Amino acid sequence: MVTEHPRTNRHDEIETIVKAKDGGVTETRDEADKYTVVGAAQRRTFANWVTPIEEHFVCHRNDIPAIESDEWTVTLTGHAEEDLTMADIKTKYPTVAVAHTMECAGNGRGQHRPETGSVQWGFEAAATAVWTGVPISSILRKHSIDSPENRWLTTIGGDPSDEEDVFARSIPLTKALDDCILAYEMNGEPLPREHGYPVRLIVPGWYGVNNVKWVEELMITDSMVTEGSLDRPGEHAYWQQVAYRLHPKGVKPEPLENIDTVDTWEQLEDAVEHPYTFDANVMSIIGVPDGASPVTPRTDGTLEVRGVAWAGDDAIERVEISVDGGETWVDAELFGPEYAGAWRLFRYDWAPEAGQHVLLSRATDELNRRQPRTISNPDVWRDALERDEFPWNEGGYAANAVEPNAVEITVLEREEPTPSG
Repeated sequence: MVTEHPRTNRHDEIETIVKAKDGGVTETRDEADKYTVVGAAQRRTFANWVTPIEEHFVCHRNDIPAIESDEWTVTLTGHAEEDLTMADIKTKYPTVAVAHTMECAGNGRGQHRPETGSVQWGFEAAATAVWTGVPISSILRKHSIDSPENRWLTTIGGDPSDEEDVFARSIPLTKALDDCILAYEMNGEPLPREHGYPVRLIVPGWYGVNNVKWVEELMITDSMVTEGSLDRPGEHAYWQQVAYRLHPKGVKPEPLENIDTVDTWEQLEDAVEHPYTFDANVMSIIGVPDGASPVTPRTDGTLEVRGVAWAGDDAIERVEISVDGGETWVDAELFGPEYAGAWRLFRYDWAPEAGQHVLLSRATDELNRRQPRTISNPDVWRDALERDEFPWNEGGYAANAVEPNAVEITVLEREEPTPSG
């Protein structure tokens, strides 16, 4: 069984990443002292549609592999067999760019009370980048794989583990053929090492754990990865069947080969007993004002409240703003680019009184699913969503509650200009 042991070189790696990103990110507390984790350093990151690489969060458990791009290959196995070099990937297939809001499945873990273990994220583990690469569909259709037929794409990362586990994740072949890519560029630049250089899987709108870095193998399988299903030594199924699943405290999830829905929210509504983290839940963050310093209204007496909202595979239908700690709500305006799998910008022009204010945002998706107000206590499970709460779960996954992401601001009086004469 995989255990979490401290990794001695973790802090050196974090320091290097923070330095390279020039202050755009900051280290996040990791109870196991095992993960390399940095998140957006400023709330203002969530006021823009594209997240600069310097502000994009990083999370991985194993060491970054030492890779030379011209020596790296991606092996196709299962119902297809081929070794793809990076030259093959870049020159033999179409090139596309996709916008993708990537959110760590553990985003919001640090908002659980009592705390769960591992990385204590607030809201800083989410970002939107434009990824360039090759459609998975183009690669698989070369091998006459153009129908999902209830199959899965299992992606294996090439990052070395100091345990006896393999980082493998399975996604439905329907999703892989729809919009997934093997990416080798991020925001128009070569993929940085900490983001998966030389190639990673991008699964638009799905939690970050599905977006496997340092892709080494793509396997077409008839089920999700289970223990012993890979032709290699070590533990195979931990990252699919144990970690990154939602369950109450003290429960060991049963491994499943197939499920009827990959929608995380739908699974929580009783479709799957212990849900998997695939499609991201509806979520929003206010980016400005950021609460870091007092603000003064514009000459017309208003302040702009601006932020981002996302809902995985589903579209954002509505964003509401509260400027009084959740007592009342008004609709914000959605604006800017609208791409499947990427967040929407929202704004609201507010005429505030001077003083202290607590600002909240809550988003609703096209299926009329709205962010719950709080995270439940550990005694509540299936009934949490009906009580306007997100269910506390032992892994701290998929949280999207409104109140923990509030921003407290101070509004100053606007000085009236002195009449001349």
